[in-house]
Amino acid sequence: MEIRINKKIKISKNSKPLIIAEISANHCGSKKKFLKHILAAKKCGADLVKIQTYQPDDMLVNKNFVIKKGLWKNNNLWHLYQKAQTPYEWHFDAFKLAKKNDIELFSTPFSIKSLNFLKKFKPKLYKISSFELTDYNLVNEIAKLKKPIILSTGLANIKEIKNALKIIKKWHNKVILMYCVSSYPTKLEEIKFEKIDILRKKTGISNIGFSDHTKGVSAAIASISNGVRIVEKHFKLNGKNKSPDQIFSIDENDTRKLRVEFDKLDKIYSKTLNLESKNSLFFRRSIYAISNIKRNEKFTKKNIACYRPFTGLCASNFLNILGKKSKKTIKVNSVLKSKDF
Repeated sequence: MEIRINKKIKISKNSKPLIIAEISANHCGSKKKFLKHILAAKKCGADLVKIQTYQPDDMLVNKNFVIKKGLWKNNNLWHLYQKAQTPYEWHFDAFKLAKKNDIELFSTPFSIKSLNFLKKFKPKLYKISSFELTDYNLVNEIAKLKKPIILSTGLANIKEIKNALKIIKKWHNKVILMYCVSSYPTKLEEIKFEKIDILRKKTGISNIGFSDHTKGVSAAIASISNGVRIVEKHFKLNGKNKSPDQIFSIDENDTRKLRVEFDKLDKIYSKTLNLESKNSLFFRRSIYAISNIKRNEKFTKKNIACYRPFTGLCASNFLNILGKKSKKTIKVNSVLKSKDF
């Protein structure tokens, strides 16, 4: 199934590999830096730019909760959300900037309140975080908008994913599932691309993307050979960055590298024959007359055979035309055409 985001951006099994640049907390609390990220991501080759829409009180009620382990160990979670949030007031300039520069900007809302705010900007798609996948009330409200949805699956089991999809499909079927490992940063050995096929088979969703939290671009590049056509990477500007997400984010240089590699891979996996391939078709076989054939004479293995070059009727038609009558006289060694029978 093809999902079209705008006139230029579409997602299907044969579409070019797309890059989503996730800004997340990499603005480090600076609106100027935040807006600079949006422009830089597009300049470096990102097809879409994603932000996050929430306020700390959308996320938790306990302001004293401390993270016990992982990348953000010993951090107060409320303070972390305060630091990482994209303030609501920044959204106005962000969407204005995106529209002016032909940038497809969208977001992940984390609550009904943040969704209602985000709707003002009429984004052409929405993302649902794997952490919110079981918030079926939120899933339903997003689905009601009938816009394409990117659904991350990092923490979810198949039953939970199917439940979310069942809700979405009451409204539409424009869904892209994102294979994701919800560890930050994700180790390369934690990546199990065979799960992409499992997701396809278990859910019936053909468009599976990759939300990549590994360091660098190796996993993102490797995902393309597994049928992935959209990859999300956290994005940061070149230089020093003290963001909580910086360790698994790629900078401008790596984003450019990823764009170049994706464009190369598009040539490899594209269904469209390039010029060299078309020229090589010359070496296929056509059907030729191996004796003079009279008008109304039947084609048999005694008067036609397959030889190079491929300049007429393809050899794949040979068995189908046996027993059919020639519409005209055909001279020996002439290539057959479809109009000859």
